[in-house]
Parts: sequence; C-alpha cells; structure tokens
Amino acid sequence: MQILLKKYTLALKHTFSISRESHDYQDTMIVGLSLNGQTGYGEATSNPYYKITVESMMGEIEAIREKIESFDFTLPEVFHQFLTEQGLSNFTICALDLAAHDLYGKLLGKTLYEIWETKINHYPTSNYTIGIADIPTMVRKMEEKPWPIYKIKLGTENDVEIVRELRKHTNAIFRIDANCAWTAEETIANAPLLKELGVEFLEQPLKASDWEGMKKVSEYCVLPVIADESCILESDVEACGTYFDGINIKLTKCGGLTPALRMIKKGKALGLKVMVGCMTESSVGISAIAQLAPQLDFVDMDGAMLLKEDIANGIRINEDASLEFPKLGGSGITLK
Repeated sequence: MQILLKKYTLALKHTFSISRESHDYQDTMIVGLSLNGQTGYGEATSNPYYKITVESMMGEIEAIREKIESFDFTLPEVFHQFLTEQGLSNFTICALDLAAHDLYGKLLGKTLYEIWETKINHYPTSNYTIGIADIPTMVRKMEEKPWPIYKIKLGTENDVEIVRELRKHTNAIFRIDANCAWTAEETIANAPLLKELGVEFLEQPLKASDWEGMKKVSEYCVLPVIADESCILESDVEACGTYFDGINIKLTKCGGLTPALRMIKKGKALGLKVMVGCMTESSVGISAIAQLAPQLDFVDMDGAMLLKEDIANGIRINEDASLEFPKLGGSGITLK
C-alpha cells in the first residue's frame, strides 16, 4: 500500500463553544491508503482534551510508514489488529482504519453497509449542534438551520433558562450535552424541567470518572442519560451499562470502525441505546459514520455541516435531514 498524509485546517461557520473550550478552526489529518488503483480515505481531528495534534498523529505514522506500506492488506480487521500492536494512539488508528475500510469497499465495489448486510431504508435522523453562546446567537443559529433535532451544548450558570428561551423558537426535539459540566445534584434537579421543555435525553452531564454521581443519577434522573466521555474504549461499554441508558461511540476515541462495530453489538446486547457521534470534521469522517447509521438508535453526524467549506464528497445530508448515500464503494469518499 501507499500512504498519503495531509493536514487541513477547517474553518467553522461560527465559533463553536462547549463547556471546556471554544474554537473557530479545526485541524484535521486525512490519510489515504492506495492499492491496486483504488484509494481509501480516513480522518482524525486534533483534540486538546486528549492531547492529540495532527503533527503527533503524522509522526506516529511516519515512524512505521515502511511497515504499513509493506503490510499484506486483506481485511480491515486484520489491518486494525496490526495497527494496535504498533503502539499508536486511537486517533491515529482511527484515521488508518477508516481509510482501510474505504479502500476495502472500493476494491470489492461494495459500500460498507452492503458488506455489513444492513439496509439504508431505515436510519436515525442526525441532530444539528448548537454550541454555547449568548441566547440571541443560539437562536440565530437555529433560525439559520431549521432542523428536526438539535443538540444543545450546555454548561453555564443558566442552562435551564437557555433551553426555555430556545424552546420559544422551535418545536424540534432537543438533546442536551453538558460535556461533564454538571454535578449529580444539578442533573437530577434539571432533568424534570428539561423534560417539560421537550428534551429527549442528556449526554454526559457528569465528569467521566464520577461513577458515584452517576449511580445517583441512574436512580433519580427522569431523563435517559447517554455516556460519551465515560465510554471511550470497548472495555468501557460494560461499565456504562450499569449507570447509563445508552452510549455515544466516537470513532476517533475508540480507534475506528473496527472496534465501533464491536461496541455497537455489545451495547445492544446489554440493552443500551446506541449512538455514534462525530467531531467537527469533514465528510471523510462523517461518511464513515453514515455507513453505520442503519445499525444505530441515534446519530450525531453534523460535523461537516458546521464548516465553511468541506474538503470531500461522500454522504450528503439534505435540507430535510434525509441522507443520500454515495454509490461508490467503501464509505464512498472522494477528495475535492
């Protein structure tokens, strides 16, 4: 195989803020793997919370470039096992794994959802994320993008009031993501008020390590709670099954599609609702998520919609929130 590495700095339409950070640009690494005239593409973004940079990921790949390029590629799962044995970060493994899956499907002339024997006649609607800002700005973002489901980022001193004001401007479903900013007591107290305001579920209200707090929340919270920062790896799924109603799988965090498929299966076996979420990333990463959509209860794949300009073609998310799946094999990705 031949490796292509490229760094992009993606400009966002609006400043994107969550409880712990804000940014106007997102650095991302695109990986291309070429074999027999086909090229598969994968992506992983930088992430200060997990101390990941594009340079660190590229450095990891360059250190084993010869090993990767001489690898006898057959199945993405076998390639993923090889990558895990090299001591790479999960973000780096994710980019390579996504590229391997896209390449594999293109070599076979089949989409990934076809290879996985799933059908695209039914899939969940992606939410559209509204980052933390002053209320008029948040309202303006909603009016700019009418959507059936909004994920509202919270973690301020007046969270319930924000949702109350936003509710005056839309009948859409709300999902709340506090990104670890609340305590158990805040979560339990906020939940009934938010439920009355049409909130469907809460995502990761507590710090990832606050299992005692989550025990209280699981007993007394009137809204379903979905794990995000508490569910990074495959090994986290079982623990989350005790305290959460569902899990949000991030491909970059778990290491790509290969472990994500196992996490989906394990989550369902535990009776959990299963969601896959995105970073602020291009259609390279989003198109890989889309291939999983028929297997999911919820999906958050709006990353490319938050960009001023996309760098790739793949899945198309229409204005009515429906999806147009690419006919090209794999994840269906081509770079612009």
